[in-house]
Amino acid sequence: MTVIAFLIGVVLLVVGLAVSIALHEIGHLVPAKKFGVRVGQYMIGFGPTLWSRRIGETEYGVKALPLGGYISMAGMYPPSPDATATADAPAAGAPAAAGTAGKAGGGFFATMVQDARLANDETLAGDDGRRAFYELPVWQRVIVMLGGPLMNLVLAVVLFAIVFSGIGVQTATTTIAAVSECVLPSGSTQTACAPGDPASPAAEAGIQPGDVIVSVDGTDVDSFAAASAIIQAAPNRTLDVVVRRDGAEQTLRVTPMLAEREVRGADGAVTTAEVGFVGMTATTEYVRQPIREGPEAAVAQAGQVAGIMWQLPARVYQTAADMIAGHDRDPNGPLSVVGVGRLAGEVAATDAPVLDRVSTLLGLLGSLNIALFVFNLIPLLPLDGGHIVVALWDGIKRAWAKLWRRPPPAPVDATRLVPVTFVVVIALVVMGGILILADLINPVQLLG
Repeated sequence: MTVIAFLIGVVLLVVGLAVSIALHEIGHLVPAKKFGVRVGQYMIGFGPTLWSRRIGETEYGVKALPLGGYISMAGMYPPSPDATATADAPAAGAPAAAGTAGKAGGGFFATMVQDARLANDETLAGDDGRRAFYELPVWQRVIVMLGGPLMNLVLAVVLFAIVFSGIGVQTATTTIAAVSECVLPSGSTQTACAPGDPASPAAEAGIQPGDVIVSVDGTDVDSFAAASAIIQAAPNRTLDVVVRRDGAEQTLRVTPMLAEREVRGADGAVTTAEVGFVGMTATTEYVRQPIREGPEAAVAQAGQVAGIMWQLPARVYQTAADMIAGHDRDPNGPLSVVGVGRLAGEVAATDAPVLDRVSTLLGLLGSLNIALFVFNLIPLLPLDGGHIVVALWDGIKRAWAKLWRRPPPAPVDATRLVPVTFVVVIALVVMGGILILADLINPVQLLG
């Protein structure tokens, strides 16, 4: 049963990833069509095509590997000079082709540049009018390229809103779940009270399971954390604790004893300290948070992911070093899709209420969309951020020419950056391979 649950978790993650990618590409597709760009393909995944259907001028399809997607827009870059010369003067086509062949023979990167130009020119073949991406105003090009990442951000906000405001956050309430009969030493493996163990202050005061804490030491409390903070700060001092039992309020006198216990600080870090202790635990329930919690969580996590992204090469190097040395992985370090899928499987297979597992899986998928949002905004080709930078540079050149009353410059030819794109792609493939290997050999341990 555990194996089946694990597989269900992995499948749900893969489906969620495919939906996230599909929505990302829709974020590009809709504004591109709105602005009149001819879109030849809308594909989810890479590799062999499993299914496709042409609707109008666009072929929609699904490929075998749901690890990405793309839309094919006409004229991502301006046409090559040779293509323009051939279109304007067909008789000069042969010399132009000869010049092209000469450039292609100039080396590996020169060949790549020329191949990129030829592939781009093919998307412009038979175009009837200004329907190419490069011909759009700068602001429209930016909107088209921002549409994908923003769709991932919106999806993350929706998922976090469901988690925080729809399902709620498990919170310790003011209702007492259990009262310890005695005080066990911190860190002890002992589970039952021995004859010499001191009675817990809560038991001595007469606190019972089901009691609802109203106030502690004269301060009204609306959460168990608030009550605990007062108790922990008052060791060996008698406190009046008002509880509601069977509809009536009672005042009980409790003297917290000084004990060594784990304490969670304001920054979330857990430390061991000597604090006031009475020996009672609270019931937990899902408490729905204000609707603003979803967007706030998305923005906060985007900032955290951005902090990881700009350190990505160093983080991947450390991951590789930990894998080779056999050290534990950094739980806040980068993961591959394999690692995320494995975590989804473990979450689904845990012995926890179904709602807990659903909430965690939705949060995991929301985090994945935040990672897609931030990653795609990296200002390097072939990522969306790289195309945005090219469009902005084109706009700056045009504004500068207009300022000095010069003729409009030629559109920025981003095919010249193909060698840089090639290096970026190789780096991403290498880092992705290292993370996949690490997730298989030395996975992150989050669930024990």
